[in-house]
Amino acid sequence: MPRINLLPWREAERKRKRQEFMVGAVGALIAAFLVYVVVNWQMQSAIDDQMARNTYLKDQISDLDKQIAEILDLEEQKQRLQARITVIESLELSRPEIVHVFDQLVRTTPDGIYLTSVKQIERKIELKGVAQSSTRVASYMRNIDSSEWLKDPALQILETKGATDAGSQFTLNATQENPQAAAAPEAGKAPAPKANAPKSKAPRRTGAAS
Repeated sequence: MPRINLLPWREAERKRKRQEFMVGAVGALIAAFLVYVVVNWQMQSAIDDQMARNTYLKDQISDLDKQIAEILDLEEQKQRLQARITVIESLELSRPEIVHVFDQLVRTTPDGIYLTSVKQIERKIELKGVAQSSTRVASYMRNIDSSEWLKDPALQILETKGATDAGSQFTLNATQENPQAAAAPEAGKAPAPKANAPKSKAPRRTGAAS
């Protein structure tokens, strides 16, 4: 027995198209969701990779900072050692000078003066003592100025006490010299070449007119 479709064909067509639209919409949503998942996964993976690189770079920078700090510490130690070596070498070189300076202090100190303190800072020497009179101090300064190892005496303090006291207290400064060091450059200089004297030409003789 034949079947008879009682629904209008237009209604059936609309229903079919509606179903196709729903299927397409659901498919599009699923595709969009899958695309979102894939893109999100890729972005998260890229972020994780970048975070890993950042962590690696931070670790490397931290290691470099430690190495730089160690290098700076070693450089500071090197400078301190170099300074000590320089001081030791300076003391070794100045040892003969100190002997000469003390010898000159003994030789230049006249009678009527005795020293109570001798201080040296680099090339400057501070001398403190007691003199019987200011004349003795003036004589002492002349002796220092005439010395090869002591120069530029300068009186800083002269305190004259009463007649019952031992004498006048004085403080004067002087400069340490090294005549050997000053003579070394002069000895190393080559003598200047002598200029050749110009040759004199014999005067021309002119014959007498006949």
